[in-house]
This record gives sequence, structure tokens and C-alpha cells, in this order.
Amino acid sequence: MPKSTNRNTVFWLALFVVIIALVYALRSILLPFALGCMIGYLFDPVVDKLEKHHINRTLAACLVLLAIILISVPALAIISYFAESQIRSFILALPRYISSLSEKIAPLISSLQENFPDLNKESALEYLQNNFSQALKILGKVLQKIITGSYALFNIISLLLITPVVAFYMLRDWNSFIRHADELLPKAYKKEIREQAKAIDKIISSFIRGQVSVCVILGTFYALGLSIVGLDLGLMVGFIAGLISFIPYVGSITGFILSLGIAVAQFDSLTPIIAVTGVFVVGQFLEGNFLTPKLVGDSIGLHPVLVMFALLSGGVLLGFLGMMIAVPLAAVIGVLLRYATTKYKQSYLYKG
Repeated sequence: MPKSTNRNTVFWLALFVVIIALVYALRSILLPFALGCMIGYLFDPVVDKLEKHHINRTLAACLVLLAIILISVPALAIISYFAESQIRSFILALPRYISSLSEKIAPLISSLQENFPDLNKESALEYLQNNFSQALKILGKVLQKIITGSYALFNIISLLLITPVVAFYMLRDWNSFIRHADELLPKAYKKEIREQAKAIDKIISSFIRGQVSVCVILGTFYALGLSIVGLDLGLMVGFIAGLISFIPYVGSITGFILSLGIAVAQFDSLTPIIAVTGVFVVGQFLEGNFLTPKLVGDSIGLHPVLVMFALLSGGVLLGFLGMMIAVPLAAVIGVLLRYATTKYKQSYLYKG
């Protein structure tokens, strides 16, 4: 292998390691900037279209950003209000849930007592009641603090202040950034890099736009469905189930388990529990047969298991920031691996 190729490989690997190290070191402050860059990337085509209609690019960026703020801020405020209201109602209803669950568990403990005579029914019930009550109270308080706590408020304020500024400059100067980056590409590989960059752009843009649409539609469907059934916390659990549906199967399974647990504690008849199950069955049917094939398709080119691995790895390493950039990064790696595989099959190493 020529020395120049070795030097190029070492340079790009070193640059990659430095970027990863910087992202990890600065992870606590990067979220507003990453979100602003994502907004700029996703809505740059809208600004381009406005510019084609002879609207100044700065004004077009302002109009797009204003539309995003006017839609997202009230939506977040409404969701937070309903979520806090439902959590308060849930905490107040805890004694009733515990009493209902105790009545339903009692026959099971009696059955176990027949097989295990040494089992004390009263002690077992008391133990389950105390632990279940404590766990639910802690869960309720944690959720309430997440929504209304000072740390969450600080994060929201930083997002509201920094993200719009970053998004504005990204929307206004996106084409300029791309042009300068293109000028820095090594001349010998410029054509190949452009081709791979176009493939990456197509995958990421179609996946993000499609997956966001799927999550919003599913979240709305689950929230409305569970609320119509009359499930306590149905609105919040439904939105959570929909919003984390970008992780394959995790959103629906998590939402179903939470909803089923609340339904068993809340309802005395079987019909509402079946209705809750029906909401998730219909949701999964719609997602698998209509929403995902139509809106997302095979745009990312990665197996669902790899998507789950990327998201969980990103979450462990960088928290929410990691989960936000995990799938685009996985798509980039997928494109580069396919390119490397094509080159390998054309090489002497493969052909012998």
C-alpha cells in the first residue's frame, strides 16, 4: 500500500477519534446546538423554496423559524400541563389502586398458600402493598419532578434560548456551510465523497422526516385511544409510547405494559382491559402495514436490531443527545460500509 494512502488513513482515523472525544467531553452542552443543527438540516429545503420565490434568505429563515416556534412552544406547554395534571390525579388515586390490586391478588396468594402452607397470607399482602405503594409514589414523584423540576426547567430554558439562535444561523447559512465544506474536499476523491454524501443525505432526511411523522401519528392515536377507554394517565402513556416508537418495538411494548398495569389496577371488569389491549393491537397493525412502509420504508437500510443497538448505545454514552444522533450516525456508517464492501469486491484482496 502506498505511503500516501497510509498517511491519509491515519489522518482520517485521527480526525474521527478527535471528533468523538470532543463530542463526549462536551456532551453536557451540545444538546441545544445539535437540535438547532437538526432543525436547520430538516427545514433547509423549505427555506430554499421560499428563496426561489424571490424571498430574501434571511427573511425566509426568520419566517420558517417563527412558524416552528409558534407550533412547538404551545404544543409543549399543553403537553406539559396535561402530563402534570394526570400525574397529580394518578398520585391521588394510588390508595384506590392499591386496595383494588390487593383484592385481585388475594385469590392468587390463597392458591399459593394451599401449595405452600408456611406462606402467611396477611404478611404477603402487607409486603406487596407496602412495596407497590412505595414504588408507585416514587415513580409519580420522579415524573412530576422531571416535568416541573428546576433542572428540567433549566434545560427547557436553555433549549428555548440557544436552539432558535443556532437554528436561525443554520437555516440562513446552510448552503454557505455546504459550499465551504465542498471546497475542502480532497480533489482526488471529491467525486466519490460527493456521491456518498448524497446517499447519506437521502437516507437521513427521508428517515428522520418519515419517523417523526410516524411517532407523532402513533402518539396521538395511542393517547386518544387510551383516553377514550378512560385509562388514568392514558394521555401521557399514549404520547410516550408513540414518541419512543422510533426504537423498534420498544415504544409499543413499553406503552402496552404500562397501560395494562394501570388498567388492571384501575378497572374491575375485563372489558376496559381488552379495550386497552385493542388500542395497541390496532396501533401496531397501522404502524406495520401503513405508516412505516409509506412514510419511512427501507430508507435507512439498517436492520431493526442494529437500529436498537445504535439507539441504546447512544443513550448509554451520551444520553438523549446520543439517542438523537445515533440513527443518523448508524446510517452514515451503513453507507460507508456498503461503499467499503463494493471497493473490497473490486480489489485484488477479494479477487485473488
